[in-house]
This record gives sequence, structure tokens and C-alpha cells, in this order.
Amino acid sequence: MAPKKKTNPKATEPPRLKILVSSAVVDWDELLESIYALLETYGYEVIMSHKGTLPVEPSVSAMDSCLKAVEDCDLFLGVILPRYGSGKEDKDGLSITHREAIRAIELNKPRWFLVHEHVSVARELLRPYRDEKIKDRFTLKKGIEFGSTRILSNLRVLDLFELAMRHDIPEVKDRKGNWVQPYTSEDDARLFVSAQFRRYREMSEKYLPKLKDTAAIRGRIKGGKS
Repeated sequence: MAPKKKTNPKATEPPRLKILVSSAVVDWDELLESIYALLETYGYEVIMSHKGTLPVEPSVSAMDSCLKAVEDCDLFLGVILPRYGSGKEDKDGLSITHREAIRAIELNKPRWFLVHEHVSVARELLRPYRDEKIKDRFTLKKGIEFGSTRILSNLRVLDLFELAMRHDIPEVKDRKGNWVQPYTSEDDARLFVSAQFRRYREMSEKYLPKLKDTAAIRGRIKGGKS
């Protein structure tokens, strides 16, 4: 009798939905840890630089590795915090998290955004001092200087906020994927994550492409089935 071939049980497991969590990291460790734990418990493969689960290519920049992760993920969760984040090429450049959001929108990834209340409140407080002639970014009127604080580290945070709300599309009726959930406490943020992502099976059936089941494809080809 020929010996039985060993099978790798992981080879037959269907792929898990990959969700990329994009955010600044410093000062927000506890929130990110809890979001990671929730998503992993629900069954997702969580891609998060803070946890070291973001695939890193040593031959490319950190920015490129992050953007590649956006391209490869199935779902995108952006957390807009008072701190703008790292990766800016110069003082006026875009952070890694900002570029990740841009790429997710360009690729039309299924996406969700959380925004800290400090950001939404700062936007309202600064609205009277905004230079409305400059449309592509949040800029203050001449003579008014912005000072970085723990409430808002950089005006670019407001640009990211408005991008997530799709303010780049003039007509409100034409905006899609523009829901940005404000939160006050970390419990509020966790409640949103739980409410949106606990339905893993439903999300998987909706967003996980069947072509990703390579094991099933190989089986059909080997068996001559169409």
C-alpha cells in the first residue's frame, strides 16, 4: 500500500479578508491595540504597521511599502487623529497615512473612516479664518499663523478629513464612500469598529473575490471541470 500523502490543512483554508488600518501611531497605542484585537477576533487578517503586520519590502521606501499594502488589501479603515503622522518628504508634504487614504480612494477600496472629535471641532473653530480662495487645501488667511498643539498638530489633518468626506467632489449628491464617523472616547471608536466589522461572513461574501480561492481553482482545473 502506498503511503498516504501528507496534506497541509492551511492550503485548503479559504483566504481571509485583509483589512488595512491606516493611522498615525504615536500617543494612540491603546486604541490601535484594541482595534487590532477586535478585527482579528472577528476573523480578519489585520494589516497594521503599529503591530508589525504590514509587509515590508527592504528594497523600497516605507512609503512604497505602505502604498503597496493599500493596493493588496480588501478593506480599508482610516483613523484620522489630531496628530498628522510621519513620512512627510518636506514640511508641506503629505504624510504616509494621507497618501494611503488617497490611494484607497483612487482604487475605490471599500473604506471606512473614524475621526477624533478634536479634528472636527478644530475644523469648525478655524472655519472663519480659512482662506476660501485656496480650494485644494485648508489654508488660513494672510496674517494668521497656525500653531501646532495636541488638539491639532498640522492643518494637513483637516485636508485628510475633507478628503475622506470627499469634499473634492463639488456636488454632495455625487459623493460616495464619504461617511466619516466622529468619536469622542475610545469606547465610541471601538463600538463603531464592532458594529461595522463583526459581520465577517456577510463582509466576506460581499467583498472577498471568488478568484482568490486559488485552491478551488486548481482543483477545478485538475479535475477538468469548468
